[in-house]
Amino acid sequence: MPERHAPLAYSPAIGQNHLTQPTLFSIMMPVMNSKMRTWLLVCLSLALALTLSSRLDERAAAAPHFQATPFPTPTPGPDGRIIYIVQPNDTLLRISLISGVSVDELRGLNNLIGDDIIVGQELLLGLGGPSQVTPTPGPSPTPTEVVPTPTPQPGTGILCILLYNDRNGDSIRQEQEPSIPQGAISVNNLSGSVSLSITTAEGIAPSCFEDLPEGDYTISVAIPDGYNPTTVSTYAVELGAGDETYVDFGAQENTQTQVEAPAPTGSGRSPVLGIAGGLILVIGLALAIFAGRLFKG
Repeated sequence: MPERHAPLAYSPAIGQNHLTQPTLFSIMMPVMNSKMRTWLLVCLSLALALTLSSRLDERAAAAPHFQATPFPTPTPGPDGRIIYIVQPNDTLLRISLISGVSVDELRGLNNLIGDDIIVGQELLLGLGGPSQVTPTPGPSPTPTEVVPTPTPQPGTGILCILLYNDRNGDSIRQEQEPSIPQGAISVNNLSGSVSLSITTAEGIAPSCFEDLPEGDYTISVAIPDGYNPTTVSTYAVELGAGDETYVDFGAQENTQTQVEAPAPTGSGRSPVLGIAGGLILVIGLALAIFAGRLFKG
């Protein structure tokens, strides 16, 4: 095999030809065919890529890890507004992605023209219900015994009725006007549970009905013979619990007297004869007067 030598390398710095140190690549290239050169280039490229990848991994491991600023969960305030306070490294886009509120909505809610925000700035994210405050449990109340409410009983009252002799006929009872005896007083309530009646007696005190249940009552009187009523004979009254009600009915004694004819005297003569005798006497007197006038004349 003929002996091969490496080509001479020209160095412009010194302006002359000189021999350089041969390398493995320069020795093998002349004896390689095209396929071998291709494989060699592929292997060299893979080795270079692995070397670069390992160095990048080393730099990544040596570099400090990026820590994202924690996003505090906003809660509605007492007025229902959801406020977020801008943190370091925050942008509108980051806040939009984390909160779910679009950038346009953030601009509109906070009257922003651009995307400039500053740390500590309050941003309105929306409106919600007021935050729920968990009440602090206190001491358990002592249960109070429930006492059944008693059923109210109906009250009672008193009705006093007087049928009086209205002597002056003014329909107003005077102290000196007494009760009319032998009259009747009737007391009835609308429910029908009370139906009472009494006969009036002499005196000035009224007739009283005690322990009557409260309610509406109808009072009526019957006037004895010889009297004419000066007031109504029926009256409706409402009796409340604890009431003592007085009702007066008046009547006036009938003062019209009948003129009795005198009894005839018993002579045994007919009254017709007496009348005839009287007529004869009158005629006789008339004739005597007439004769006396004629004699004078």
